[in-house]
Amino acid sequence: MKEYTTEFLRNVALVSHGGAGKTMLAEAFLHATGATTRLGRVEDGTTVSDYDDEEHRRKISLYASVIPVEHRDHKINVIDAPGYTDFVGEMISALSVADGAVLLVDAVAGIEVGTELAWKYADQFNLPRFIVINKMDRENADFAKVYAAVEEFVRGRGKRTIKVHLPIGEKQDFKGVVDVIGMKAYMGDGKTIAEIPANLKEAADKAHFDLVEAAAEGEDELMEKYLENGSLSDEEMVRGLKDIVYSGAFVPVFCAAGGREIGIIALLNDIIDLMPSPLNAPKRTAQGKDGEEELKPSDSAPLAAYVWKTTADPFVGKMTYFRLFSGSIQADAHVWNQNKGADERMSGLHFQRGKEAIPTKIVHAGDLAVVSKLTVTVTGDTFCDKGHPLTIAPPKYPAALYRVAVSPKTQADAAKITPTLTRLCEEDMTLSWFNDPITHETVLQGMGDQHIDVAITRAQTKFQVGLNIHEPKIPYREGITRKASAQYRHKKQTGGAGQFGEVHLRIEPLPDAEFEFTDELVGMNLSRSYLPSIEKGIKATMERGAFAGYPMSNVKVIVYDGKEHEVDSKPVAFEIAGREAFKLAVQDAGPVLFEPIMNVRVTVPDANMGDVMSDLNSRRGRVQGTESEHGMTVIIAHVPLAEMTRYTTQIRSLTGGRGYFTMEFDHYDIVPNHIAQQIIEAHKKEMEAKKEE
Repeated sequence: MKEYTTEFLRNVALVSHGGAGKTMLAEAFLHATGATTRLGRVEDGTTVSDYDDEEHRRKISLYASVIPVEHRDHKINVIDAPGYTDFVGEMISALSVADGAVLLVDAVAGIEVGTELAWKYADQFNLPRFIVINKMDRENADFAKVYAAVEEFVRGRGKRTIKVHLPIGEKQDFKGVVDVIGMKAYMGDGKTIAEIPANLKEAADKAHFDLVEAAAEGEDELMEKYLENGSLSDEEMVRGLKDIVYSGAFVPVFCAAGGREIGIIALLNDIIDLMPSPLNAPKRTAQGKDGEEELKPSDSAPLAAYVWKTTADPFVGKMTYFRLFSGSIQADAHVWNQNKGADERMSGLHFQRGKEAIPTKIVHAGDLAVVSKLTVTVTGDTFCDKGHPLTIAPPKYPAALYRVAVSPKTQADAAKITPTLTRLCEEDMTLSWFNDPITHETVLQGMGDQHIDVAITRAQTKFQVGLNIHEPKIPYREGITRKASAQYRHKKQTGGAGQFGEVHLRIEPLPDAEFEFTDELVGMNLSRSYLPSIEKGIKATMERGAFAGYPMSNVKVIVYDGKEHEVDSKPVAFEIAGREAFKLAVQDAGPVLFEPIMNVRVTVPDANMGDVMSDLNSRRGRVQGTESEHGMTVIIAHVPLAEMTRYTTQIRSLTGGRGYFTMEFDHYDIVPNHIAQQIIEAHKKEMEAKKEE
């Protein structure tokens, strides 16, 4: 691969709903430009961009991969991002290092939930975008119908669409595209140029007129020229179109059939002509010594590179993918990892094309490259010069929606569970894990069941660690609602020294603190030296739970009296007496279970709103309000975590895959009595079973 400097680079992310044909389009780009000798197929597992065994097994993209395409002396870094909602983290990472987004829309299905999500995240990064109506060769493909839906979708979001390509034929007869800018027909993959077919002449003229009008809006100077002459030259038109695309006012619409390689070269030409190079891309900033600094995409500017992806491969070691926002990097150079405060050496600097590594001596500003075998770097880190510290903030990823408890399959796996989970989560920003202090389970959380399933498989195949998964316990907490008092005498006489301790205590709810322990002892009935033992017994009970096996908090304990024996009283006796007196007091103190309540935002098509509302009510949800956005309704509700464990699957089936939700912890609330009873009964049974063992 030859060397490309900043102005000859284009970084575009291919994003869409799952199955709209991103991977095949990237494959067609490579084949049409002569980088590969044959066209791979997703079904056969022979595409360049899906090279992971799991991707072959599932026949979908799971990871974002970079496909550099060389065309017209430019290098287009095509980032093929997964479309399935579970892998939205990979799409966000891809968009965070792109300068433009190419949204694919299926010529039969039209706008789908993944299209909406991709658009929303492209907005987050303020990226100029193209829409490609792909799979035009499918049975039932309908350009006019899908274009109308796209136009309505884009208009609802405050932008305008404009046709740059018109299809020549459709379904089985899709043969090529009309390029409205140059008013030429491109047949097949686009290497053959022909005259526009007569039946399309009128539509092409109208589309050309619309393009000229839109281009004139780009610059005042062009507008004047247009009003004077009634037209613009091709160069002026491209100049004006660039302005309106860069600013995001207009979204150009194209058509193609990636699987049959139709419209490919024409689309690549327009990516080069109308998508910004890193020089004109949306501006990026980094945190410097003295506040925000704007990053300049120039080789001579201070170094700033953002790590957007890392993968661990047992054969190649660790691969670190980065985007160079400013400065340049030479092979074997030393760079400073600002997040870790460590020096890293850029050995094995290369460009990645699927699984093929293309070595390079230098990476210019604006490019995407890979380095292998770094020691401390993880996703989200920034490389810079030690003398000029810069930190690029990672994008915001959605909170986890799906949780499983994981346990090791064998004793050997147990030792490796922590490092393995840590490595998986370092690679994927939407995966996280923690040890739940309440349920004592190791919880892995991600975006959905497929996402977790892929992570568990990865642990097995890449790190040789076997993990079992089961539904996690809900971290309930015990509490009390009123004051109560109790006393308990512990007495044990077994030949020789006995044990004796008697404790009288009072408990009351303590809303603003976890625990408080005081005494109101007067006289000499009980020596204060036994108080630490009493407190120890009570604390241990609160950690394990006084009635349902969950930790208790927000309690104040007052020891007001007791009795001791000069020979038989020992700390252990008071520990036991304190514990038992506490348990008795809890029974009279209106004991309750508290459960975590989540703040849930469900986005659904207006038509499904009723079904989703009634489903949330059946989950003990309390709807807090609704908002409307672009033909969708956002329902905001407080729902117990216990009712949300499998909600990702449920919301998809209720809304035909169009609904999605986000949730985060909000507060603890009392579990209704009938449900609390079941939990307490289950705990009793468990304790009895343990005793019998």
